Amino acid sequence: MMKYPVISFAILAVALLGSCSSEKKDEKRATETYKVISPIVKDTVYTNEYIAEINAFQNIEIHTRVDGFLEDIHVDEGQYVKKGQLLFTISSQAYVQEVQKATASIQSAVAELKSAEIELANTEKLLAKNIIADTELEVVKAEVEALKAKVAEAQTDENQAKLNLSFAQLKAPYDGFINRIPYKTGSLVDEGTLLTTISNNHEVFAYFNVSEGDYLDYVVSSEEGKPKEVLLMLANNTLYPHKGFIETTASEFDRNTGTIAFRAKFPNPDNLLKHGASGKILVNTPLKNALLIPQKSTFDQQENLCVFVVDNEGKVRIQTIAPSVRLPKLFVVSSGISSEDKIIYEGVQLVKEGDVIIPEMVSFSEVINQ
Repeated sequence: MMKYPVISFAILAVALLGSCSSEKKDEKRATETYKVISPIVKDTVYTNEYIAEINAFQNIEIHTRVDGFLEDIHVDEGQYVKKGQLLFTISSQAYVQEVQKATASIQSAVAELKSAEIELANTEKLLAKNIIADTELEVVKAEVEALKAKVAEAQTDENQAKLNLSFAQLKAPYDGFINRIPYKTGSLVDEGTLLTTISNNHEVFAYFNVSEGDYLDYVVSSEEGKPKEVLLMLANNTLYPHKGFIETTASEFDRNTGTIAFRAKFPNPDNLLKHGASGKILVNTPLKNALLIPQKSTFDQQENLCVFVVDNEGKVRIQTIAPSVRLPKLFVVSSGISSEDKIIYEGVQLVKEGDVIIPEMVSFSEVINQ
């Protein structure tokens, strides 16, 4: 029976000891110093990045339009060519013969037509003297018309033969660079065979897709009628030295992705950009009177972004905020706090709501430069 009071006193002693320890811990927490900062309001710029595909200003395939052997290749891969410069020659002897044959057919048809026209003139004279009937004149007239049609047909054949002959010589449609040439001299090629492609890269188009929200922001910011300036990040993460401008947008959104295509144009004086290359379009958007806080001052709680606000007595409370834009090291806050508030800058993982701290104010410039 005497053991119970001893045990009771022991439990009470442990409880008192724990209580004292907790009070000392809270007292220690209350005297700890934490860096705090006030949000700042200033104009800034945020950058959106979009994956882009680079297309040459002009890029077409050079196909054969006639059958034959690849007789000559007059250019090399990667070579710069001028408009009208001869690129390929297809064996043309058969087409030369077709032209000669068509020309001979024209000469024969013209000779027949002249003979018929002479006969028509004589027939008209005979009819005037009532030597022949009207029907004979009509027959001769019909023959003349048929021969005129024959001459026209022969001329069409000659034109087609000359056109086929011209197809045997493939020339550059504009100034540009020759791409890969898969066939070699002597290769037998069919009509429609792809011989190479040619790219005019003096300017390039960058195609990229943006969300509906970004599209609406772009429309609002473009009301002044000035083209939107953009930058291009190359595949090696270096910035392209020339600025581009958004020229146009697609007419509708992609139902599968919810995005719309934009096209920007960049100068390419050094021919650095090639057709089919990739990169990132950087679109800078100005923000007026943005409320900024360090990302380091925030923490997540139940899918909300929060900060610790410190009152005049040093007491800490949790405040949910609504960020609108994420910048390097910073958040732009749309609601939840103001520039008058003080928030814990460093050590948010060490405090809890209701703690009392000793605030140490730090300047925003000091935070940004860290």
